[in-house]
Amino acid sequence: MATLDLKRKLSILSDAAKYDASCASSGSVKRDSRGGRGVGSTDGGMGICHAYAPDGRCISLLKILLTNFCVYDCAYCVNRVSSNVARARFSVDEVVDLTLGFYKRNYIEGLFLSSGIIRSADYTMEEIVRVARTLRDVHDFRGYIHLKVIPEASPALVNEAGLYADRVSINIELPKDESLASLAPEKDAGGIRKAMGAVRLSEDASKETGRKARPPAFAPAGQSTQMIVGADAATDGAILKRSEGLYGAYRLRRVYYSAFSPIPDATSRLPLQPPPLVREHRLYQADWLMRFYGFQRAEIIGEAEDLDLAIDPKLAWALKNRGDFPVDVNVADRERLLRVPGLGVRAVDRILEVRRYRRLELADVKRLSRGIEKLKPFLVCADWSPGALTDRADLRRRVEPAQLELF
Repeated sequence: MATLDLKRKLSILSDAAKYDASCASSGSVKRDSRGGRGVGSTDGGMGICHAYAPDGRCISLLKILLTNFCVYDCAYCVNRVSSNVARARFSVDEVVDLTLGFYKRNYIEGLFLSSGIIRSADYTMEEIVRVARTLRDVHDFRGYIHLKVIPEASPALVNEAGLYADRVSINIELPKDESLASLAPEKDAGGIRKAMGAVRLSEDASKETGRKARPPAFAPAGQSTQMIVGADAATDGAILKRSEGLYGAYRLRRVYYSAFSPIPDATSRLPLQPPPLVREHRLYQADWLMRFYGFQRAEIIGEAEDLDLAIDPKLAWALKNRGDFPVDVNVADRERLLRVPGLGVRAVDRILEVRRYRRLELADVKRLSRGIEKLKPFLVCADWSPGALTDRADLRRRVEPAQLELF
């Protein structure tokens, strides 16, 4: 094979990494190099992805694969062993040098590193860990590191990865075990969940109190996963049910949803067309409702159902549950306010703060939220009551055109 220069490797391996969506960099411990020690900080081009922290900061990460060679033949993966794509492989030192060089040029704030499987899961995981260990121990790198864990690797290697990384992720790949068995026969759904469980146990152990010697921090930003949407026949309800189980069993920080993208020379078992991108968007909205708005998955959607693509899931729930509305903004508790279409967490918190000092009128709610027309059928204010508007047969038509925002 012809020798590739570093720029060509970066082009190939950054492009190959774009299919992994789980590269957010929020929730880590704060580290910096003030005082003249270390390189990098967790406080805030080619191969650079942008993620957003909870406070809205845009964070740049060098997002690459160690290699896109892979011994697995997952039907949905462009890097599968039978795929006819350009291949490349970084050495450990090349990844370290790229990370440090990009950081010192102020291009990035951290590294997201994944890889195809070469030789074996253990060998590949060992190389990934070597990158993180070299950055941390040799170069005292204090920036953000997110490592993709190979579930088939030994528990010792998975544990070591968590000691050097801010976040680790193990992709569940597909929402149904039978789909994974059909499209990725080398992968084992039970083994993936076992690896997730091992990560959770290590997280719990690192937070134990009462020990004389405090255990080392383990992946302080937690673990995440990714599911491909539209590669199989799984409904949105089935996808969200799997997410609900993952959040409960393994305390994941986040499940990412990645719309299936057709790849060259794909098997006939895969669809010829990608799902509409709005489906991915609606899944994220429903996931947000479960994590931050107090909704149970069964309230949002049944297991055999799909989300309404025309309106966001909170509005869809409100239209089906009109008996819960209107909500009085001056007396309702936080939980009820969070269920009002058009009110996000920040708007609700501002309402709760302001109403301590005065009764809110419709104009006040308008100033505290992003819009008022879609709120009016669901709210009671000091100077406003929707009357029969909430129960109108054409209410959906009246509010649907405005549903372009997240909530």
